[in-house]
Amino acid sequence: MLVPATILFASVWGTISDKRDSTELEKRGVEYISALAPLVSALAEAQSSALAGVSAAPGSLGAAVNSVAAVDQRLGIELNTRERWTGLRAKMDQLSKVTGNPVAVFEAHVEVTDLALALYSSVRNNSHLIRDPDNDLSHLQQALGVDLPEAVIQVSRMGDLSQLVATADTKVRAQLTPQFGAAVESVNSAVGDLTDNLQAAVDDTSSVTLSGNLVTGLDSFRRGVESLTRGANPGGTPNTATMATAQSQLQTSLSNLSGIVSREMTSLLDKRLDDLDTDTIVALVSATAAVLLVAAAMVTPLTGTGRRIFVPVPDKGTRDLSVDPTAPDSGRAEADTRAPAYGEANPTRREQSGALR
Repeated sequence: MLVPATILFASVWGTISDKRDSTELEKRGVEYISALAPLVSALAEAQSSALAGVSAAPGSLGAAVNSVAAVDQRLGIELNTRERWTGLRAKMDQLSKVTGNPVAVFEAHVEVTDLALALYSSVRNNSHLIRDPDNDLSHLQQALGVDLPEAVIQVSRMGDLSQLVATADTKVRAQLTPQFGAAVESVNSAVGDLTDNLQAAVDDTSSVTLSGNLVTGLDSFRRGVESLTRGANPGGTPNTATMATAQSQLQTSLSNLSGIVSREMTSLLDKRLDDLDTDTIVALVSATAAVLLVAAAMVTPLTGTGRRIFVPVPDKGTRDLSVDPTAPDSGRAEADTRAPAYGEANPTRREQSGALR
Protein backbone atom coordinates (compact mmCIF):
# COMPACT_ATOMS: atom_id res chain seq x y z
CA MET A 1 0.00 0.00 0.00
CA LEU A 2 2.82 2.40 0.83
CA VAL A 3 4.52 2.09 -2.57
CA PRO A 4 1.43 3.02 -4.66
CA ALA A 5 0.66 5.88 -2.27
CA THR A 6 4.23 7.16 -2.63
CA ILE A 7 4.04 7.01 -6.42
CA LEU A 8 0.72 8.85 -6.45
CA PHE A 9 1.99 11.53 -4.08
CA ALA A 10 5.14 12.04 -6.17
CA SER A 11 3.01 12.45 -9.30
CA VAL A 12 0.66 14.95 -7.65
CA TRP A 13 3.54 16.86 -6.10
CA GLY A 14 5.34 17.06 -9.45
CA THR A 15 2.23 18.37 -11.18
CA ILE A 16 1.68 21.04 -8.53
CA SER A 17 5.33 22.05 -8.67
CA ASP A 18 5.25 22.38 -12.48
CA LYS A 19 2.10 24.51 -12.35
CA ARG A 20 3.63 26.73 -9.70
CA ASP A 21 6.82 27.29 -11.70
CA SER A 22 4.81 28.07 -14.85
CA THR A 23 2.56 30.52 -13.00
CA GLU A 24 5.52 32.33 -11.46
CA LEU A 25 7.08 32.61 -14.91
CA GLU A 26 3.86 34.06 -16.29
CA LYS A 27 3.87 36.69 -13.55
CA ARG A 28 7.34 37.75 -14.65
CA GLY A 29 6.08 37.96 -18.21
CA VAL A 30 3.25 40.27 -17.13
CA GLU A 31 5.76 42.44 -15.29
CA TYR A 32 7.95 42.73 -18.38
CA ILE A 33 5.04 43.51 -20.72
CA SER A 34 3.77 46.14 -18.29
CA ALA A 35 7.11 47.93 -18.65
CA LEU A 36 6.88 47.79 -22.45
CA ALA A 37 3.57 49.69 -22.64
CA PRO A 38 5.08 53.11 -21.77
CA LEU A 39 7.91 52.39 -24.22
CA VAL A 40 5.49 51.85 -27.12
CA SER A 41 3.63 55.03 -26.24
CA ALA A 42 6.90 56.98 -26.04
CA LEU A 43 8.06 55.62 -29.40
CA ALA A 44 4.81 56.80 -30.98
CA GLU A 45 5.40 60.26 -29.53
CA ALA A 46 9.03 60.26 -30.69
CA GLN A 47 7.97 59.35 -34.23
CA SER A 48 5.54 62.26 -34.45
CA SER A 49 8.10 64.66 -32.95
CA ALA A 50 10.81 63.59 -35.39
CA LEU A 51 8.50 64.04 -38.38
CA ALA A 52 7.65 67.51 -37.04
CA GLY A 53 11.35 68.39 -37.19
CA VAL A 54 12.16 68.02 -33.48
CA SER A 55 15.59 66.43 -33.24
CA ALA A 56 15.62 65.72 -29.51
CA ALA A 57 13.79 62.64 -28.27
CA PRO A 58 10.92 63.31 -25.85
CA GLY A 59 11.65 62.88 -22.15
CA SER A 60 9.10 60.07 -21.92
CA LEU A 61 11.26 57.91 -24.18
CA GLY A 62 14.30 58.09 -21.93
CA ALA A 63 12.25 57.22 -18.86
CA ALA A 64 10.60 54.30 -20.64
CA VAL A 65 13.93 52.96 -21.86
CA ASN A 66 15.39 53.06 -18.36
CA SER A 67 12.34 51.25 -16.99
CA VAL A 68 12.56 48.41 -19.52
CA ALA A 69 16.32 48.19 -19.05
CA ALA A 70 15.84 47.68 -15.31
CA VAL A 71 13.26 44.95 -15.87
CA ASP A 72 15.40 43.21 -18.47
CA GLN A 73 18.36 43.33 -16.10
CA ARG A 74 16.36 41.23 -13.63
CA LEU A 75 14.33 39.04 -15.96
CA GLY A 76 16.08 39.14 -19.34
CA ILE A 77 18.08 35.95 -18.90
CA GLU A 78 15.18 33.93 -17.51
CA LEU A 79 12.81 35.15 -20.23
CA ASN A 80 15.50 34.99 -22.92
CA THR A 81 14.88 38.57 -24.00
CA ARG A 82 18.34 40.04 -23.45
CA GLU A 83 19.45 39.80 -27.07
CA ARG A 84 16.24 41.27 -28.47
CA TRP A 85 16.23 44.11 -25.98
CA THR A 86 19.87 44.92 -26.70
CA GLY A 87 19.15 45.06 -30.43
CA LEU A 88 16.07 47.24 -29.94
CA ARG A 89 17.94 49.64 -27.68
CA ALA A 90 20.75 49.99 -30.21
CA LYS A 91 18.26 50.85 -32.94
CA MET A 92 16.57 53.44 -30.70
CA ASP A 93 19.92 55.07 -30.05
CA GLN A 94 20.35 55.51 -33.80
CA LEU A 95 17.01 57.27 -34.35
CA SER A 96 18.35 60.72 -33.57
CA LYS A 97 20.90 60.34 -36.37
CA VAL A 98 18.23 59.83 -39.03
CA THR A 99 17.34 63.30 -40.33
CA GLY A 100 16.30 65.04 -43.51
CA ASN A 101 13.99 62.99 -45.67
CA PRO A 102 10.67 62.57 -43.79
CA VAL A 103 10.02 59.21 -45.44
CA ALA A 104 13.43 57.93 -44.25
CA VAL A 105 12.69 59.19 -40.74
CA PHE A 106 9.31 57.47 -40.78
CA GLU A 107 10.77 54.18 -42.04
CA ALA A 108 13.45 54.24 -39.33
CA HIS A 109 10.78 54.57 -36.65
CA VAL A 110 8.70 51.83 -38.28
CA GLU A 111 11.68 49.48 -37.99
CA VAL A 112 12.09 50.30 -34.30
CA THR A 113 8.42 49.83 -33.45
CA ASP A 114 8.40 46.51 -35.33
CA LEU A 115 11.29 45.40 -33.13
CA ALA A 116 9.30 46.48 -30.08
CA LEU A 117 6.37 44.32 -31.18
CA ALA A 118 8.78 41.41 -31.69
CA LEU A 119 9.99 41.88 -28.12
CA TYR A 120 6.38 41.65 -26.93
CA SER A 121 6.06 38.36 -28.80
CA SER A 122 9.24 36.96 -27.25
CA VAL A 123 8.07 37.78 -23.74
CA ARG A 124 4.68 36.14 -24.32
CA ASN A 125 6.26 32.99 -25.72
CA ASN A 126 9.12 32.62 -23.27
CA SER A 127 6.98 33.34 -20.20
CA HIS A 128 4.33 30.78 -21.31
CA LEU A 129 1.65 33.48 -21.25
CA ILE A 130 0.70 32.50 -24.77
CA ARG A 131 -0.08 28.96 -23.54
CA ASP A 132 -2.06 29.82 -20.43
CA PRO A 133 -4.83 27.20 -19.94
CA ASP A 134 -7.46 29.58 -18.48
CA ASN A 135 -9.70 31.38 -20.95
CA ASP A 136 -9.74 34.71 -19.12
CA LEU A 137 -5.98 34.91 -18.80
CA SER A 138 -5.49 33.69 -22.36
CA HIS A 139 -7.65 36.50 -23.75
CA LEU A 140 -6.13 39.10 -21.43
CA GLN A 141 -2.56 38.26 -22.45
CA GLN A 142 -3.60 38.55 -26.09
CA ALA A 143 -5.13 41.96 -25.42
CA LEU A 144 -2.16 43.20 -23.38
CA GLY A 145 0.65 41.71 -25.47
CA VAL A 146 -0.74 42.00 -29.01
CA ASP A 147 -3.86 44.11 -29.49
CA LEU A 148 -2.96 47.12 -27.33
CA PRO A 149 0.58 47.74 -28.64
CA GLU A 150 -0.52 46.97 -32.21
CA ALA A 151 -3.37 49.47 -31.94
CA VAL A 152 -1.14 52.21 -30.52
CA ILE A 153 1.56 51.72 -33.12
CA GLN A 154 -0.87 51.55 -36.05
CA VAL A 155 -2.78 54.62 -34.84
CA SER A 156 0.50 56.52 -34.64
CA ARG A 157 1.50 55.41 -38.13
CA MET A 158 -1.92 56.31 -39.49
CA GLY A 159 -1.73 59.82 -38.06
CA ASP A 160 1.81 60.48 -39.24
CA LEU A 161 1.18 59.01 -42.69
CA SER A 162 -1.86 61.20 -43.11
CA GLN A 163 0.34 64.26 -42.74
CA LEU A 164 3.07 62.86 -44.98
CA VAL A 165 0.54 62.09 -47.70
CA ALA A 166 -0.98 65.56 -47.43
CA THR A 167 2.38 67.32 -47.94
CA ALA A 168 4.08 64.90 -50.33
CA ASP A 169 4.53 65.35 -54.04
CA THR A 170 2.77 63.11 -56.50
CA LYS A 171 5.49 60.45 -56.60
CA VAL A 172 5.86 60.17 -52.82
CA ARG A 173 2.10 60.31 -52.33
CA ALA A 174 1.71 57.31 -54.62
CA GLN A 175 4.24 55.48 -52.45
CA LEU A 176 2.70 56.38 -49.10
CA THR A 177 -1.01 56.17 -49.85
CA PRO A 178 -1.13 52.34 -49.77
CA GLN A 179 0.71 52.38 -46.44
CA PHE A 180 -1.78 54.88 -45.08
CA GLY A 181 -4.71 52.73 -46.16
CA ALA A 182 -3.11 49.66 -44.60
CA ALA A 183 -2.57 51.57 -41.34
CA VAL A 184 -6.24 52.56 -41.23
CA GLU A 185 -7.29 48.94 -41.74
CA SER A 186 -4.80 47.77 -39.09
CA VAL A 187 -6.18 50.27 -36.58
CA ASN A 188 -9.74 49.06 -37.09
CA SER A 189 -8.64 45.42 -36.87
CA ALA A 190 -6.53 45.92 -33.73
CA VAL A 191 -9.25 47.85 -31.90
CA GLY A 192 -11.83 45.23 -32.88
CA ASP A 193 -9.59 42.39 -31.70
CA LEU A 194 -8.88 44.23 -28.46
CA THR A 195 -12.58 44.67 -27.77
CA ASP A 196 -13.36 41.04 -28.60
CA ASN A 197 -10.59 39.64 -26.39
CA LEU A 198 -11.49 41.81 -23.42
CA GLN A 199 -15.17 40.88 -23.79
CA ALA A 200 -14.26 37.18 -24.01
CA ALA A 201 -12.19 37.51 -20.85
CA VAL A 202 -15.08 39.15 -19.01
CA ASP A 203 -17.50 36.44 -20.19
CA ASP A 204 -15.37 33.64 -18.72
CA THR A 205 -13.62 34.79 -15.56
CA SER A 206 -13.75 34.29 -11.82
CA SER A 207 -12.68 37.88 -11.19
CA VAL A 208 -15.40 40.07 -9.68
CA THR A 209 -13.59 43.29 -10.63
CA LEU A 210 -12.57 42.62 -14.24
CA SER A 211 -15.76 43.75 -15.93
CA GLY A 212 -16.21 47.01 -14.03
CA ASN A 213 -12.56 47.99 -14.32
CA LEU A 214 -12.32 47.34 -18.05
CA VAL A 215 -15.42 49.23 -19.13
CA THR A 216 -14.09 52.70 -18.36
CA GLY A 217 -10.55 51.98 -19.53
CA LEU A 218 -11.64 50.47 -22.84
CA ASP A 219 -14.13 53.25 -23.57
CA SER A 220 -11.48 55.91 -22.99
CA PHE A 221 -9.00 54.11 -25.23
CA ARG A 222 -11.52 53.69 -28.04
CA ARG A 223 -12.49 57.36 -27.85
CA GLY A 224 -8.83 58.29 -28.21
CA VAL A 225 -8.48 56.09 -31.28
CA GLU A 226 -11.65 57.49 -32.84
CA SER A 227 -10.52 61.05 -32.15
CA LEU A 228 -7.14 60.50 -33.78
CA THR A 229 -8.79 58.79 -36.76
CA ARG A 230 -11.03 61.82 -37.25
CA GLY A 231 -7.99 64.06 -37.07
CA ALA A 232 -6.16 61.94 -39.63
CA ASN A 233 -9.19 62.41 -41.91
CA PRO A 234 -8.56 59.54 -44.34
CA GLY A 235 -9.11 60.79 -47.86
CA GLY A 236 -8.96 64.44 -46.84
CA THR A 237 -6.72 67.01 -45.20
CA PRO A 238 -5.56 66.00 -41.70
CA ASN A 239 -6.29 68.23 -38.72
CA THR A 240 -3.02 68.62 -36.89
CA ALA A 241 -4.50 70.16 -33.74
CA THR A 242 -7.09 67.41 -33.39
CA MET A 243 -4.45 64.74 -33.88
CA ALA A 244 -2.13 66.27 -31.27
CA THR A 245 -4.92 66.30 -28.69
CA ALA A 246 -5.96 62.76 -29.59
CA GLN A 247 -2.37 61.54 -29.33
CA SER A 248 -2.11 62.85 -25.79
CA GLN A 249 -5.47 61.32 -24.85
CA LEU A 250 -4.45 58.03 -26.42
CA GLN A 251 -1.23 57.84 -24.41
CA THR A 252 -3.12 58.45 -21.17
CA SER A 253 -5.81 55.89 -21.96
CA LEU A 254 -3.19 53.35 -23.05
CA SER A 255 -1.38 53.68 -19.76
CA ASN A 256 -4.64 53.35 -17.85
CA LEU A 257 -5.97 50.35 -19.78
CA SER A 258 -2.63 48.59 -19.78
CA GLY A 259 -2.40 49.04 -16.02
CA ILE A 260 -5.92 47.65 -15.51
CA VAL A 261 -5.24 44.54 -17.59
CA SER A 262 -1.86 43.98 -15.94
CA ARG A 263 -3.31 44.21 -12.45
CA GLU A 264 -6.17 41.87 -13.29
CA MET A 265 -3.77 39.32 -14.77
CA THR A 266 -1.52 39.50 -11.74
CA SER A 267 -4.52 39.05 -9.44
CA LEU A 268 -5.70 35.98 -11.34
CA LEU A 269 -2.22 34.47 -11.30
CA ASP A 270 -1.92 35.14 -7.55
CA LYS A 271 -5.24 33.37 -7.01
CA ARG A 272 -3.93 30.38 -8.96
CA LEU A 273 -0.88 30.28 -6.69
CA ASP A 274 -3.16 30.35 -3.64
CA ASP A 275 -5.14 27.43 -5.05
CA LEU A 276 -1.91 25.53 -5.64
CA ASP A 277 -0.94 26.16 -2.00
CA THR A 278 -4.24 24.58 -0.97
CA ASP A 279 -3.60 21.62 -3.27
CA THR A 280 -0.17 21.22 -1.69
CA ILE A 281 -1.64 21.08 1.81
CA VAL A 282 -4.24 18.53 0.72
CA ALA A 283 -1.55 16.39 -0.89
CA LEU A 284 0.62 16.51 2.24
CA VAL A 285 -2.31 15.63 4.51
CA SER A 286 -3.31 12.75 2.25
CA ALA A 287 0.24 11.43 2.14
CA THR A 288 0.56 11.68 5.93
CA ALA A 289 -2.73 9.83 6.41
CA ALA A 290 -1.57 7.07 4.05
CA VAL A 291 1.71 6.66 5.93
CA LEU A 292 -0.09 6.50 9.27
CA LEU A 293 -2.49 3.85 7.97
CA VAL A 294 0.37 1.73 6.68
CA ALA A 295 2.27 2.17 9.94
CA ALA A 296 -0.78 1.11 11.93
CA ALA A 297 -1.22 -1.97 9.76
CA MET A 298 2.41 -2.95 10.39
CA VAL A 299 2.43 -2.28 14.13
CA THR A 300 -0.82 -4.10 15.00
CA PRO A 301 0.48 -7.67 14.49
CA LEU A 302 3.57 -6.88 16.52
CA THR A 303 1.65 -5.60 19.52
CA GLY A 304 -0.81 -8.54 19.50
CA THR A 305 -3.86 -6.36 19.64
CA GLY A 306 -5.05 -7.95 16.50
CA ARG A 307 -4.46 -11.65 17.67
CA ARG A 308 -7.15 -14.11 16.70
CA ILE A 309 -9.38 -15.29 19.56
CA PHE A 310 -10.20 -19.02 19.66
CA VAL A 311 -13.40 -20.28 21.27
CA PRO A 312 -12.43 -22.69 24.15
CA VAL A 313 -13.59 -26.27 23.93
CA PRO A 314 -16.10 -27.07 26.72
CA ASP A 315 -14.57 -29.00 29.68
CA LYS A 316 -15.68 -32.65 29.71
CA GLY A 317 -14.11 -33.38 33.04
CA THR A 318 -10.72 -34.58 34.19
CA ARG A 319 -9.88 -38.23 33.99
CA ASP A 320 -8.32 -39.69 37.09
CA LEU A 321 -5.36 -41.81 36.15
CA SER A 322 -4.61 -42.89 39.74
CA VAL A 323 -3.68 -46.58 40.19
CA ASP A 324 -5.07 -46.68 43.74
CA PRO A 325 -7.52 -49.59 43.70
CA THR A 326 -9.39 -48.18 46.65
CA ALA A 327 -9.94 -44.80 45.09
CA PRO A 328 -13.35 -44.21 43.66
CA ASP A 329 -13.53 -44.18 39.91
CA SER A 330 -15.91 -41.47 38.82
CA GLY A 331 -15.59 -42.49 35.24
CA ARG A 332 -16.43 -46.10 35.96
CA ALA A 333 -19.98 -47.42 35.52
CA GLU A 334 -22.14 -48.03 38.56
CA ALA A 335 -21.99 -51.52 40.15
CA ASP A 336 -25.38 -52.52 38.90
CA THR A 337 -24.38 -51.84 35.36
CA ARG A 338 -20.86 -53.30 35.49
CA ALA A 339 -20.09 -56.23 33.15
CA PRO A 340 -20.05 -59.61 34.96
CA ALA A 341 -16.73 -61.02 36.01
CA TYR A 342 -15.13 -63.94 34.29
CA GLY A 343 -16.91 -67.16 35.12
CA GLU A 344 -20.16 -65.56 36.24
CA ALA A 345 -23.27 -67.29 35.06
CA ASN A 346 -24.71 -65.20 32.31
CA PRO A 347 -26.59 -67.29 29.86
CA THR A 348 -27.38 -64.35 27.67
CA ARG A 349 -23.69 -63.60 27.22
CA ARG A 350 -22.98 -67.23 26.44
CA GLU A 351 -25.70 -67.28 23.83
CA GLN A 352 -24.30 -64.15 22.28
CA SER A 353 -20.83 -65.66 22.31
CA GLY A 354 -22.09 -68.79 20.64
CA ALA A 355 -23.87 -66.76 18.02
CA LEU A 356 -20.62 -64.96 17.11
CA ARG A 357 -18.97 -68.27 16.62
